[in-house]
Amino acid sequence: MANLPTLDSLRVEGATVLVRSDLNVPLDDGEVADDFRIVASLPTIDALRSRGAKVIVCSHLGRPTGVDESLRLDPVAKRLAELGGFPVTKLNTVAGEEVAAAVAAADAGTITLLENTRFEAGEKTNDPSLADALAALADYFVLDAFGTAHRAHATTVGVAERLPSAAGLLLHKEVEALSALLGDPDRPYVVILGGAKVSDKLAVMEHLLPRVDKMLVGGGMCFTLLEARGHPVGGSLVEESMVDVVADLLAGEFGHKILLPTDIVAAAAFSEDAEHRIVPADSIPADMMGLDIGPESTAAFGAAVDDASSVFWNGPMGVFEWEAFRAGTAGVAAALADTEGFTVIGGGDSVAAIRLLGREDQISHVSSGGGAGLELLEGKELPGIKALERWNDA
Repeated sequence: MANLPTLDSLRVEGATVLVRSDLNVPLDDGEVADDFRIVASLPTIDALRSRGAKVIVCSHLGRPTGVDESLRLDPVAKRLAELGGFPVTKLNTVAGEEVAAAVAAADAGTITLLENTRFEAGEKTNDPSLADALAALADYFVLDAFGTAHRAHATTVGVAERLPSAAGLLLHKEVEALSALLGDPDRPYVVILGGAKVSDKLAVMEHLLPRVDKMLVGGGMCFTLLEARGHPVGGSLVEESMVDVVADLLAGEFGHKILLPTDIVAAAAFSEDAEHRIVPADSIPADMMGLDIGPESTAAFGAAVDDASSVFWNGPMGVFEWEAFRAGTAGVAAALADTEGFTVIGGGDSVAAIRLLGREDQISHVSSGGGAGLELLEGKELPGIKALERWNDA
């Protein structure tokens, strides 16, 4: 797997370092609603600051097209300062004379946070002029945003092509944990997949099925597989365009490794307080839809996890945000927390679920990157990581 240059390869004392962090956090009424990614970004920022570097931090937030006042990074700057215990100077632009002047005037050991990088049209297109302007601010670049390492953007690839660069502590930790699941993991090796769409997970299913001992499939995506097996799924979520594809997967050489639910918590409507009951997974009534795996399935999934030495989990087992449909996700989370094996959780909804359930500290590694983690496990080369590798021999 990737051999990445480390922070120790940079002579940062007295230097200016541009850090691409992943501070893409949910906001609620102008306040940070979940600071998981901010907490994860702190070790790298603090390490550079404590070594006497002048630190510039940049990140995107949300998916703006141009400037969006509701997606400015001011609430993030406030929370970063509170968690880090150091002052953060927040700027209102990403690049230009104002930014250059502010950075020049900053002292060693200080933190300057640039505005939302996606306010700049050139961020997502890796525009050379934006990459040039950002690179001109610093002596070194550190990529610590694993969640965007699969994007060839100006702040992930462009700057890394222009400045001596290294991976941050979080990025190293992420790549190390996920690489362990791609190399020669301890066995039995179990993968648990959930969430809404099979199409989002098909590539990782195809890549990992030959490598795993069991693949447990729940969440909304399980209904496409159940339909592919010829079972009636009522009004449950089904990707019709994927039915034939997953039918081939189930009938293929490794299809026997896929474990589907045997019972389902089905509801009369997609509603928090909908009438619901447990039904067999192979005969969901026409007027009902599946919103969680049932207790029998939860026990079977839990037993598979109990026996495992390596586990990767991406995607909840049901609509965990609603208490009536949370038991499947909670049961799988409890099994992961109790197992003595190496456990990795990735994906925004899975991380939100494990935090809601208060079991975050009982997991070996909770990943900050959903799409990037899946692409790594699909065997893909991530552009951000590839851009850093060229500095190994520099």
